[in-house]
Parts: sequence; structure tokens; C-alpha cells
Amino acid sequence: MSKIPPPHDGRSRIVYFIWNNLPRFVLLAMILCIIFLMIDISEKKRQIASETARQQQTKKPPASVITLELLPQTIRDKINLPGVIEPWTRLRLMSKIGGTVNEVLVSEGDVVDNGDLIARIDDQDYKIAFERAEAAYNLAKIDLQRNETLQKQNAISLAVLDASRTKMQTSKADYTQAKLLLQRTEITSPMEGVVRRLHIEEGSQLGIGDPVGEILDMRRMKAVIGIPESDVAAVRKLDTVEVTVQAAGSRKYTGKKHFLAPSPENSARLYNLELEIGNSDNSLFSGMFCRANIVKETREDALVVPIFSVISRNDAQYVFVEEGGLAKRRDVKLGIMEGWMAQVSEGLKKGDKVIVEGHRDIEDGSSVEVVKRLNSIKGIGQ
Repeated sequence: MSKIPPPHDGRSRIVYFIWNNLPRFVLLAMILCIIFLMIDISEKKRQIASETARQQQTKKPPASVITLELLPQTIRDKINLPGVIEPWTRLRLMSKIGGTVNEVLVSEGDVVDNGDLIARIDDQDYKIAFERAEAAYNLAKIDLQRNETLQKQNAISLAVLDASRTKMQTSKADYTQAKLLLQRTEITSPMEGVVRRLHIEEGSQLGIGDPVGEILDMRRMKAVIGIPESDVAAVRKLDTVEVTVQAAGSRKYTGKKHFLAPSPENSARLYNLELEIGNSDNSLFSGMFCRANIVKETREDALVVPIFSVISRNDAQYVFVEEGGLAKRRDVKLGIMEGWMAQVSEGLKKGDKVIVEGHRDIEDGSSVEVVKRLNSIKGIGQ
């Protein structure tokens, strides 16, 4: 079949062009219709979803919440660290002479005063030595007096007199030493305290420097607390620390700072803090476990919220406050903490009503119903 040649006049050419491209025009029209139809369907879906959300929002009841009215109060940055109670003085008695123990006059746990007799060492040999030294000393004194008289009469030379003086001084030193050794056969307590341990019994053989026992001064005690390196600077400024001893009925004591170690005591890098505690009623014993409540910093007139009321998301921290029945988001910056309480340094003001319960189920602008209003953070949970 031969192809119809195109006409030469203008109108015929237009008709000829349309006729030859009619399938293309029909296809294009169908595509455009489909596109417009899809746009219309999408718009209707959006309108339906918006209307549904609006209806749901209208039907959703206000969330029940509890609010806390912010009022200035004091907050303390505290750390609670473990420690142990130790006697103020731990004295180890050593034997100053050698000999056999004849008698032990105390038992472990006994209370002794300064000068009380602890034990006796056999003194027979020391008595003999003392009597010999005493006799020699007395004789030397008599000889010196006689020679001084003779020298005044020029009956003896000065050299003889000097020899007498030297002999008298030597005899005096021997006498003093013998007397001291005899006194040391009685082992006495050098201070008031409690006998913690005895290393001797009757018949024990002692040498110079051998241990006799241990005496503890418990009229006052010391609490030894390990301080982390990060808290040393704050602890250095303190004068007193509150100490709680559970074994004493959770009684609280005031410890006066006595000593802070200039270097760590172990691989944990803890610096020992020693606190002086009075023990006039003997309620504390060596080895008791204790806890030190150390206040590092105190802020007066601070705005404080419970830490669980603060929401943290995407590096942001915020709370909700109630204003006219609506929840309003407030970004906040936190300061020091005390237990479950946190200071708000930025973002809130006095009188704001912070939502402390029910805040996890709301968003910015949500309707809320306040079922309980608190004006003190201590009322939370009651």
C-alpha cells in the first residue's frame, strides 16, 4: 500500500499531522489523566489523615499530672565514702631488758592507767648488780671526801684527787644504770588505754626489744577514709565531716579533720583522711565500719527539681512546666546534685510549676490536668 503524500496547503498539513500522531496524543492524554488522578488521590488522603488526627486530638482527654512549684532552697553536693574506725594511738610495748617473766598482772581487754603494772621480770640478778653498784658508789664518795681533805693539807697530789673524782663519777654512772635496769624489771603502761594483745605469759623468756603487748588509746578515735583523687581539692577545704557508724546504732559523729595524706596509699589512688572523733562513752571500737558524709559544695537559694523530671534526648535536657492547662517545654542546664535532686542553673525561674509526674506521656503544647500541686520537693512520693 502506497503512503499518502502530505498536502501542500497549511490547513491540510495540520490535519495530516494530527491524524498521523493521533496515537501519541491519546497516550499522552492518558498519562496526564493518570498523574492528575494520583495527585488528587494523595491530596484527599492527606486531608483525611489531617481530619482524623484533628478528631483524635479533639477526643484525647487531658493528661493527669503532678506539679512542683519551684521555691529557692539549699542543696549540697555530697559524697558518701566508706572508712574504718581506728584507735587514736596504738602502742606496742617492748622489753627493755632480758630475763624470765615471773608474773603477768593484766589480761587482754583490761583497762589500764598510766603507770599501771603489766608484768614483772625476775629481778634477782638485777638486785645484786644494783647493790654492788650502790656499795661501790658510796665507797667512792667516801674516798673522794677523804682525799679532798688530804689534798688541802698537801698530803696527796692533785693527780690522786683527780683519780678519786673520776672513780666517784664512774661509780655513780654504774649505780644509776643498775638502778634503771632494776626498775625496768617492772613493765608498766606508759599511757591510759586498753590492753589489746599480750605476747607473754609466766615463764616466758624475754630479750631486749622482744614484744610484750599492745595498748590502744580509745578515749578518742580516728576515722580513716579513702578520698578519691578527684575529691582531694574539695576535702582539703573542710574542717569537720559527719561520720555514721552502723554498729553504734547508725549514730552520727562529728569528725574533726586531723590529717590528709600527701600521697596515695595504694594502687587505687586513695588519699587517707584521718578524722578525730571523741569516744568518752566508749561507744566506738577499733575496726568498726563507718561512712563519711562529705559536703563538697553548698548552694543557697537554688532552684531544685527531682532528677527523674528531667528528660534527656539528643544531647538536650528539658522539663515540662504547666501554664494555663498546657504543658510547655523548657530547656534547662543542671548544676550540682544531691541524691535524686538536681539544681537547675538555667532555664527555670522561681514560681514555675514543673511537671514531676506524667511528663513522659505528653508533648510540648499537650493539654494537662493537674491532679496534685506540691510546693516542696520533700512532698514527692508522699
